[in-house]
Amino acid sequence: MNYAQIRKFDTANGVGIRSSLFVSGCTHGCPGCFNRDYQHFKYGHAWTKEVEDDFIKHLKNPNVAGVTILGGEPMDQVRDNDLLHLVQRIKSETNQNIWIYSGYTFEEIMAHPKTKAILMYCDVLVDGPFIQELKNLKLRFRGSSNQRIINVAQSLEKGQVCLLEDF
Repeated sequence: MNYAQIRKFDTANGVGIRSSLFVSGCTHGCPGCFNRDYQHFKYGHAWTKEVEDDFIKHLKNPNVAGVTILGGEPMDQVRDNDLLHLVQRIKSETNQNIWIYSGYTFEEIMAHPKTKAILMYCDVLVDGPFIQELKNLKLRFRGSSNQRIINVAQSLEKGQVCLLEDF
């Protein structure tokens, strides 16, 4: 896996002060994408054990309230197990909450074993492709009105999509 950037302190991509990982690689090609450079799988830097260890260490900072994974497309990171391994480590070593952004819908993610395995470690999913015609700058934590902010645990428990309302 490659990554485009790490923001150690980010307040734009989820509730509270978060650490954000922007992965490289996306197959959607959404018109109007604000991270077009990040669509290339070789863009940025190689994800290494040293980078991962440093990221995990930073997540233990008491000022960090959670992790956000976006890109690129996190759910396109199934060619290797780097992202799955990372979310497992985040939960086991820091227990930070994880927000993940995907152009795939919850239903599409759940239909594939590898993407479902990643989602199982996440707390919140912002799903759906960015649609230029539905762009709305007044929306919090998403770019277009088709995108949903989903409570993953509640959705898995109830067997249907449950939106996160309180943030």
